[in-house]
Amino acid sequence: MIDWDEINKAEDTSPLKEAKLWLFRENIRLENEKKELAASQEKFLKERVRFQRELEDLNRRTVMERKRLKEESLFIEKKLAILQNGFKQLEEDRRSFERQRKELAQRRTGSLFPEPEIGRDCEDSVKLLFRGTSNPLALRKRYKDLMKIFHPDNLSGDGELVQLINREYLRRKKHFEQAALAERNRGQE
Repeated sequence: MIDWDEINKAEDTSPLKEAKLWLFRENIRLENEKKELAASQEKFLKERVRFQRELEDLNRRTVMERKRLKEESLFIEKKLAILQNGFKQLEEDRRSFERQRKELAQRRTGSLFPEPEIGRDCEDSVKLLFRGTSNPLALRKRYKDLMKIFHPDNLSGDGELVQLINREYLRRKKHFEQAALAERNRGQE
C-alpha cells in the first residue's frame, strides 16, 4: 500500500511519480479484470440459457417418452387380456373334449355302442373344438393352437385325436374354399 503521508512530506517527486505509475498500472489491471469478469458473466449467462433450453428439451422428450410407454403398456395389457381369454376358451374346450373322450373310453370298454357310433361321437367332439371359426384365418389359428395342445409329441398328446382334428380342419378348409369359389362365380355373372 502507498503511504500518502510520507509522499506528501517528501521533498522529492520520485515517490509521487512511482505512486502515480503504480496507480496507473493498478487501474489498467482492474479494468482488464473488469472486462474479463464481464466476459465471464456473459459467457456464464449464455451457458445458462443453453442449459435451460437443453433441460426444457430433455423434459419435453421425457414427457413424450413416458406417454409413449404408457400407451404401449395399455396396448400390451389389452393384447394380454385377449390372449388370456383365448387360452381360457381353449382350456374350456379341452376340458369338454376330455370329458367326452373319457365317456367315449368308458363306452368302448363297456361295449355299449358299436365302433362306428363311437367314431361319430369323436367327430362331434372335434367339431366342438372348431366352434366359432367363421373364416379361414380363424380356422388356421384354431388348428395351430389345437396342434400345440394335442400333438402326439406333447405330454398330453393323442395321435387318434390329432387325426380327427386334421380331418375336421381339412373338411372346414375345403368348405371355405368352395364358398369363396362360389362367391367369385357369382361376382363374374
